[in-house]
Amino acid sequence: MKLASREIARYAGKPDASSTGILLYGPDAMRIALRRQEIIANLTSPQADEEMRLSRMQGAELRRDTAKLIDAMKAQSFFPGPRVVFVEEVTETCAPAILAALEEWQPGDAQLVITAGQLKPTSKIRKAFEGHRNAHACGIYDDPPSREEIEATLAKAGLRKLPPDTLRDLTNLALALDPGDFRQTVEKLALYKHGDDTPLTGEEIALCAPASTEAELDDVLHAVAEARAAEIGPVMRRLKAQGVNPTGLCISALRHFRTLYAVASHPGGPGEGIGKLRPPVFGPRRDRIMRQAGAWGAPKLEQALSLVIETDLALRSAGATAPDLALVERMLIRLAMLGRPR
Repeated sequence: MKLASREIARYAGKPDASSTGILLYGPDAMRIALRRQEIIANLTSPQADEEMRLSRMQGAELRRDTAKLIDAMKAQSFFPGPRVVFVEEVTETCAPAILAALEEWQPGDAQLVITAGQLKPTSKIRKAFEGHRNAHACGIYDDPPSREEIEATLAKAGLRKLPPDTLRDLTNLALALDPGDFRQTVEKLALYKHGDDTPLTGEEIALCAPASTEAELDDVLHAVAEARAAEIGPVMRRLKAQGVNPTGLCISALRHFRTLYAVASHPGGPGEGIGKLRPPVFGPRRDRIMRQAGAWGAPKLEQALSLVIETDLALRSAGATAPDLALVERMLIRLAMLGRPR
């Protein structure tokens, strides 16, 4: 039977122990891997591998030996408990072995967990699972996680009773990161808060979230956006010593001022605008972006963006005569002067 993608989180949390098996397919290998790990763990136990109640095989093995899957499915362990046969990287060439296993399966046999890449609706394997009365098939796609999935991940890590602002920040982070990265970040937060009963804050999320930019680059962009022109030269000398690419620095400036413009020009106001940013910003950086966007305002930010784009075109021009890094430094100083209150 067909299982909708929105139902897979609930199924993975409490899989049907009497089912023949499940087929997980789709383009996102990471999401599929996380789901099948959860399903297998909840069907068996953490000791299933040690107790020989979990058999693993590659799809390529079934092409050479079509009876191998049935043999593994029928095999008995010395230890009591549910058994699972996991087959990964399945393709249509594995159809004869998988279809035979579905037909031979009896109550008491190991449950089948099959993973594959993209499978067309006409796929024999997909049609067999979707049409089976006691098996499931689910397509896993690059859909944003639901609120229920996010809260389940947080609860599993022991992060409960979170303040509304913190839950909002974590929800935004889950929408911006890959599932594996988000899970690792949540685990890091759980370790960070171990033994600490105080509420989780945005600052702590920012500390544990994956870093997106270099500190020196952030320093010069914040100096520009906060009209601290005198600090630009010393930071630029450090960036030059590190071998920073002038075009890359210009692109970073363009990205930063586009972010400020998106916040300042949002119809719902800066507070709603910053909540729409992807990737999301947290803690002190969130407050800083809000202050910068409010100080500039949308009209001046439009001028700033025009200046950055003009410099970017000059860097890419064949007729440029000034050194590239000097052009960028001059642009940054002009931006800082433009940002000064009148």
